[in-house]
Amino acid sequence: MHTVWKGAISFGLVHVPVKMFTATEDKDISMKYIHNKCGTPLNYVRTCQHCEQAVEWEEISRGYEYEPGRFVLFSKEEMDSLSEASKEIKILDFVDLTEIDPIYFQKTYYLAPNETGTNAYSLLMEAMRQSGKIGIAKVSIRSKSSLAAIRVMEGCIVMETIFYPDEIRAIKQVPNLPENPAVNDKELLMAKMLIEQLSTPFEPEKYKDDYREKVMHLIEQKVAGEEIHIRPEQPAANVIDLMAALQASLEATKPVKLPADEAAPAKPRAKRSTAKNKGAGTGS
Repeated sequence: MHTVWKGAISFGLVHVPVKMFTATEDKDISMKYIHNKCGTPLNYVRTCQHCEQAVEWEEISRGYEYEPGRFVLFSKEEMDSLSEASKEIKILDFVDLTEIDPIYFQKTYYLAPNETGTNAYSLLMEAMRQSGKIGIAKVSIRSKSSLAAIRVMEGCIVMETIFYPDEIRAIKQVPNLPENPAVNDKELLMAKMLIEQLSTPFEPEKYKDDYREKVMHLIEQKVAGEEIHIRPEQPAANVIDLMAALQASLEATKPVKLPADEAAPAKPRAKRSTAKNKGAGTGS
């Protein structure tokens, strides 16, 4: 793994020297834009509209447009000085993981002890494991300040960068949300039954990227010179009756016995003979 950051975790006066590694990798299939006329890959060129020429990276500064057409400029050294001010993952608080909504999580990193930090690393990891708490920290990575959640995963300290609260858009901005949601009791019961039927322990290894597999198969076909046949688009099912959709979904999964009061009406049975019913009590 490639080290992306070096520094230390600090909590109180304790410093744990660590190295940071990216925990995830992008599996997207990379494709280039090609000029159809000649088959040449296209390049992205940084062009100055005023000078009408390509610009090299060493001639570029960062700028903030504080009003239309007017910028304040920052050199690379000025921007780097802000992130270099602290090579520290400073834990501010310890909280329960269940208190953090998943909307806050961004990217995951593995933290490994530096050559001199094994003992302190093990101490922090075991203390967090036994307490059941995770740390909320501040960190600067690649010129960006971020909050982070520090937790233990399979014998490794893991850091999840998380959004600041003002980076989360308010739910009230979402259009067309029902103000006073009302649901049918029978439909609700069936929906809960369907959820129960589909409930299972989370096993990430059983999920796969079907789209990526299809793209790779298509690439292999084209490399082999095979003719590609495009499957016609299937019309979407137009299910209007919500109860019918729920019933069909339940039938498509394992059968479940409905409660007596919610079960479908039974077919009428043939009347028993009077002789058999003689002597039977009647209920009210």
